[in-house]
Amino acid sequence: MNRLTTTIAITALAIAPAVLAQSMGEKTGVNSALGISPTTQDFVKEAATSDMLEIAAAKIAQDKGDAEEKKFAGQMITDHSKTTSELKELVSKGDVKADIPANLDDSSQKKLDKLRDAKPADFADTYDPMQVSAHKDAVSLFERYSKSGENASLKDWAGKTLPTLRHHLDMAEALDKNRDQDRRTQGMSR
Repeated sequence: MNRLTTTIAITALAIAPAVLAQSMGEKTGVNSALGISPTTQDFVKEAATSDMLEIAAAKIAQDKGDAEEKKFAGQMITDHSKTTSELKELVSKGDVKADIPANLDDSSQKKLDKLRDAKPADFADTYDPMQVSAHKDAVSLFERYSKSGENASLKDWAGKTLPTLRHHLDMAEALDKNRDQDRRTQGMSR
């Protein structure tokens, strides 16, 4: 191989992961790992699906959760209902050209089914870590779009929504940490 061919091959290999990541969509998680901003449609789909899952999961938590989880769930219903309304308004006004999904995707539905099927005694073991993971994903999604999203209105909204999502993540981590501490305390008393 001559120098030019080698340089072209190395360059192609270097940029291939970024091109591939963009074409795989947001669901694979590759975009997040590489810090690549989602497309407007991917962002809207993920944000709307996240809101739907959060609201549905919170309703289950209000039935099966302990007092702390019920309080957290109430906040999730309030805040995620607000962001759902705001996102729908951006789309309906024409500021954002994207489709909002009407239903949960398969992955989100499986998470919700797992929560529904959890026995009350085991509910926290499913719900608390799920909330940490979901809010880490949401913070990543909104951070990436607010930094380099392609729609100015949506980019601005993502940036304004981030502090609330970061607060949710802090709350979810505290909820999960308390569950772990309670489990350790119960283990010591036996």
